[in-house]
Amino acid sequence: MSDAALDYIARAEKLAAQVDGIGPDVPLRPVASVGVIGAGTMGGGIAMNFANIGIPVVMVEREQAALDRGLATIRGNYQRSVQRGKLTEAALEARMALLTGTLDFDALAAPDLIIEAIFEDMAIKKDSFARLDKVAKAGAILASNTSFLDVNEIASATSRPADVLGMHFFSPANVMRLLEVVRGAATAPDVLKTAMETGVKIGKVPVVSGVCPGFIGNRMLATRQAAANDMLMQGAMPWDIDRALTDFGFPMGPFQMSDLAGLDIGWNRATSRGETLRDRLCELDRRGQKSRAGFYDYAEDRSRTPSPLVEQLIRDYVAEKGGVAETLSRDDMLARLLTPMVEEGRKILAEGIAQRASDIDVVWVNGYGWPRATGGPMYWAGVR
Repeated sequence: MSDAALDYIARAEKLAAQVDGIGPDVPLRPVASVGVIGAGTMGGGIAMNFANIGIPVVMVEREQAALDRGLATIRGNYQRSVQRGKLTEAALEARMALLTGTLDFDALAAPDLIIEAIFEDMAIKKDSFARLDKVAKAGAILASNTSFLDVNEIASATSRPADVLGMHFFSPANVMRLLEVVRGAATAPDVLKTAMETGVKIGKVPVVSGVCPGFIGNRMLATRQAAANDMLMQGAMPWDIDRALTDFGFPMGPFQMSDLAGLDIGWNRATSRGETLRDRLCELDRRGQKSRAGFYDYAEDRSRTPSPLVEQLIRDYVAEKGGVAETLSRDDMLARLLTPMVEEGRKILAEGIAQRASDIDVVWVNGYGWPRATGGPMYWAGVR
């Protein structure tokens, strides 16, 4: 199965770049310059993709300290490439010279493509796009890096929804190959085609998605996370659940991923009432790798070990909430984690959110670490 699966996913990646109904007669819009709103981890990584191929980028931030931090992070990323012999000092300086940082939002009047990469909050995004609508030149493509929110609602903040779409990069954006290109209800064909071809030019594997919460990848991921949380309530431990996936071939499981991202994303101590396991972990300052304690305990080198404290915390929580302990084999766990994903993939296909089953596989292999040798969730499940 491995050789056939590898051949399948290679062909699927090429096919994903083809958009149904958009042929060679649809012209491309020029992308000779790019604007990025936000110089944080995502914004900086996005900007690097364009500097890497010689396209100048203007990065807009609200505060000088955040802008300086973002540019310093980019330089540090390039410096590590120099140290590994993958980049010369001259190339580093040439790429940095293509990046212009500013606090002036009006600097976004010139770029052909503007990508918003700010906090995942609809009101904040709509405000940014309303401002962009007044500043950006006619014909500029306006893209949001949102990973979850309604691109149609974001577009409604402008007078030009045909120019708006989603360009969902994956973190770290300068490394990860997947790019979900989200087609809004009003997105013009030339805007979609340009975004897709731009993705290929910067070394990404672009996949078209329709608008729905979480698009293709995160919508399916949510079902896996829900299944993992349900198993905790049945007495399974995070490390056992994670191991079911890593043994299958994933680089990490859901609780390792949560620790890496940070358990305190969206958490607030002032409003926390200990209602969830995450609340209780954060209340103990177990916020993930960055605090050297989350679902796992972490050493200074970030190596992880199962936590006796967390094990007891889970057992107490399950007893308190009336969970029923079961003995789940690794195969049971794997089936409970992957089956809901495949079923959600079927719905995504039926709703027309994805063009084809193979596009879903491309998303999961390139964005979420699904083992390439199995072809992706739909191929693995026999869905064509």
